[in-house]
Amino acid sequence: MSVSANDSAKVSVRGFLAKYSVLIAFAAIVIFFAIASPTFLTPANLFNVLVNNVVMLAIVALGLTIVISSGGIDLSVGVSVDMASMIFVMLLAAGYSGVVGVAGGLGAALIVGILNAILITRLNISPFLATLGVLFIGQSTQQLATSGGQPIYLTSGYAADQFNAIARTALLGIPTPVVVLIVLAVAVHLLLHRSVFGRYVQAMGAQPGVAWYSGIRVPRELSMVHVLCALLAGVTGILLSATVKSYVPLSGNAFLLDAIGATFIGTTLSHERKPSVIGTLLGVLLLAIVKNGLLLVGWNFYWQQVGIGVLVFLVLAASFGLRRAAH
Repeated sequence: MSVSANDSAKVSVRGFLAKYSVLIAFAAIVIFFAIASPTFLTPANLFNVLVNNVVMLAIVALGLTIVISSGGIDLSVGVSVDMASMIFVMLLAAGYSGVVGVAGGLGAALIVGILNAILITRLNISPFLATLGVLFIGQSTQQLATSGGQPIYLTSGYAADQFNAIARTALLGIPTPVVVLIVLAVAVHLLLHRSVFGRYVQAMGAQPGVAWYSGIRVPRELSMVHVLCALLAGVTGILLSATVKSYVPLSGNAFLLDAIGATFIGTTLSHERKPSVIGTLLGVLLLAIVKNGLLLVGWNFYWQQVGIGVLVFLVLAASFGLRRAAH
């Protein structure tokens, strides 16, 4: 009887560790960097992590949360970021208002999403190959439109004022980019978990064959999934340009792998290993503090990437291994 009770307790502990591996890793990493660097927990550094490291990556990752929930993938989110950034900056450079610039940037991202949707739902190309093709096309388009990849800088005058209106303002003391993230995170959460569309997305991700035969209009829903992902990435493109007051070709590529990693780290919070908004945000925060902490202790960029790769592997391996042992 006691053996059975001990076995049950061990299974319970393993299940707890598997479910909350991200939170445990987060707490351990915060403690480690707080000891290793006296500036890590200062308000100025934490503010920098939130505004400059978390917000833009989190918005891209929210889009990928929707796509991965549907059972797909989008490798072209960097292109959506870049195209929105490029059109936004070009319109402001031409003297148009910030509203027109934002609309133009989101329109460019929308085109990327529509192209993905057509390739996947009309031509029946797999999401991986379709979005990979769009990634290559988007990169070449940027090179052609900018004379081989020349950045566009707008550091003074009317355009710079428009940038400041987006990136340097605050609402009730909260920086505008953070407000944008909060609004979008709540919207995506409600969309995935409190709407008919969200139920369709979850059904397509869990059992795509059953989704077809249950009457779900899979092509239409998948099209919406990829359009929403592209639009969210476009928001990041606009915030990125507004923050650095420029457009740098191919800069959106930096978000792709981190956003995918954060989304999959977030799946460890779910027993069914499904993406969620809360899990994704925790994954983004985990990657952001690791990058920041490694920078503060003196690791260069390349070693930071090694550290992040090891972290992703350890968190996922620990979660899935413990969960398997618990069963």
